[in-house]
Amino acid sequence: MSHLRSRRRLALAVPVVLSLTASLGFLPAAASAAPAAETTAQRAAQGTLTYVVNTRADRGTIAAVKKAVAAADGTVVTTYDKIGVLVVHSANPDFGTQIRKVRAVQSAGATRTAPLAAAGTTDVGGADYLTAAEATRTEAASGAVPGSEPLEADQWDLRAIGADRAARINPGSKKVTVAVIDTGVDDTHPDLAPNFSAAQSANCVGGVADTSEGAWRPYTTDDYHGTHVAGEIAAARNGIGVAGVAPGVKVSSIKVSEPDTSLFYPEAVVCAFVFAADHGVEITNNSYYIDPWLYNCMDDPDQKAVVDAVNRAQLYAQGKGTLHLASAGNSNHDLGGDAIVDTTSPNDTTPVERTVDPSECLDLPTQLPGVVTVSATGVDDVKSYYSSYGHKVVDVAAPGGDRLYQIPDTPSKNGRILSTMPNDQYGFLQGTSMAAPHASGVAALLKSTHPWAGPAQLQVLLKAQANNPGCPESYDQNGDGTQDAVCEGGTRVNGFYGFGIVDALRAVK
Repeated sequence: MSHLRSRRRLALAVPVVLSLTASLGFLPAAASAAPAAETTAQRAAQGTLTYVVNTRADRGTIAAVKKAVAAADGTVVTTYDKIGVLVVHSANPDFGTQIRKVRAVQSAGATRTAPLAAAGTTDVGGADYLTAAEATRTEAASGAVPGSEPLEADQWDLRAIGADRAARINPGSKKVTVAVIDTGVDDTHPDLAPNFSAAQSANCVGGVADTSEGAWRPYTTDDYHGTHVAGEIAAARNGIGVAGVAPGVKVSSIKVSEPDTSLFYPEAVVCAFVFAADHGVEITNNSYYIDPWLYNCMDDPDQKAVVDAVNRAQLYAQGKGTLHLASAGNSNHDLGGDAIVDTTSPNDTTPVERTVDPSECLDLPTQLPGVVTVSATGVDDVKSYYSSYGHKVVDVAAPGGDRLYQIPDTPSKNGRILSTMPNDQYGFLQGTSMAAPHASGVAALLKSTHPWAGPAQLQVLLKAQANNPGCPESYDQNGDGTQDAVCEGGTRVNGFYGFGIVDALRAVK
C-alpha cells in the first residue's frame, strides 16, 4: 500500500498514508484540471474504462439513457435508480464525448485513467507493529490503570478527548452503527468481533455490493488501514488489547479499495454511500480521498461527473439519516486558500503538475456539502504537521498523531495512534485517517445520547461539544524561523481546528 497516498496518503493513516465545499461551480481556465482541453478518457491508455453517467432519477429517463449507452458501445454494470447514476464500462475512446451529447444525460465521465485490465487510505508513514509479547503484556507491565484495557496506557488519544472517562458513563448504543468505508475490516479480530455488524457490511469494489460472507475483509494483511480505523471507533472494552472511542456501538465494513493498488475509485464509493443508507447505517467514516485525482475540478467533464455522482450518493445517504465524516488530508494544504499545487494526480497512471483552486477543485468526499471535515492533532492539542486545514472548510479536529513534534509520556513514547491490525495484531499509525474515526466515535456517542438527532443535528452537536484552543501564536514546528502553516480565524472557529477538538466526555453528559 502506498502510505503517502492514503490520508492515504496521510489522511488514511500517517503509518503512513493513502489516498479528500460545498461549491460546485465552474472554474476559470486558469484552474483547469488538465494542462489542455483533453479529457481523462482521451489521456488514458487504450482499453476498457469505467464511467459514471448521471441523469434524472426516473425510470423513463434512465431507460432512454441505457439505450444511448449501448449505442455508444457501453455496457451498463449497475444502475442506482434512486439517484440517477449509472456505472458503465466502455472501450470506446470517444464514449464520454458521445454520451455527454445525449439530451437526458446531465453529466458523464471516466472514473479512472488506467484501463480496467491494468488496474487510496490516508495514513502517513509505515505502520509500527507491536510484537505478540507486547500485545499480550499484563496491565502492570504496561502501566495500565486497573480496569482499563491491557494496552490502553499507550492510548494517549483516548485520554486527550476524555473517551476513557466517557466509557464509564455511556460506552455507546448497540443501536448505532458506524460504517468504515475503507480497505476492509478484519472482523475476526478479538477486539472487533463483539461489535461487528456483518448485516451492514459489503464489498463495493467495482460499483456493485457483494454481501457474501467475508467479502468485506481486507485482501491481505497489508490492507490494514480499515481494521485500524474500525478499532479506533469501536474496539470493545473486553480485557483484550485496546479500546475504541465508542466501545459499545456497532461497526461495519464497506470495502472500496481495489486489490493490489488500494485505489478508491468513485463507483465503489457511490456504491458504499447508497449501501450504507439502505442498510440503516447512522454514521460513515471516510479516511481516504477518491482516486485518481487528489482534487476533482469542475471544468474537466470527467472530474465534474465524478463530483456529481459521489455527491448524489452522499446526499441520498444524508436524506436517509446518515452522517458522513471524512479526513481533511495529509498534505498540509490550505483547503480554504487561493491555490494549491497538485503534483500527484492522476495517481493511477502518470501524474501531471497542475495548480488548482480549492474552492472549485474538490477533495472528495471531504469537501462535499454536509460532510464533516476532520483535521488532525497530536498529544499537545496542536495541529499535526501533515494535516491539511482551512478556514470555513475544517469542521472539527481530533487526535491523529504526530510522531515528529508531539511525543506523549506513555510507555512506548509513540506519538502515533495505537489500534487494531489484521490477524489479531495491534499497531501505531498516524494521519487524518486516524483523526476522522475519533470524531466518528464521538458522533456515535452523541447519536447514542440523542437518538432523535439526524445528520444536521448531529453535526451541530458535534461542533457544540468541541473544545477550541484557538490559533497558535506561532506554528513553526521545525524551528527554522518559517511558519509551516497559517491559521485563520478566532477562538470560536478557525482553519486549524474548525469549531474545536472533539470531546467524548462532553458528548455523553
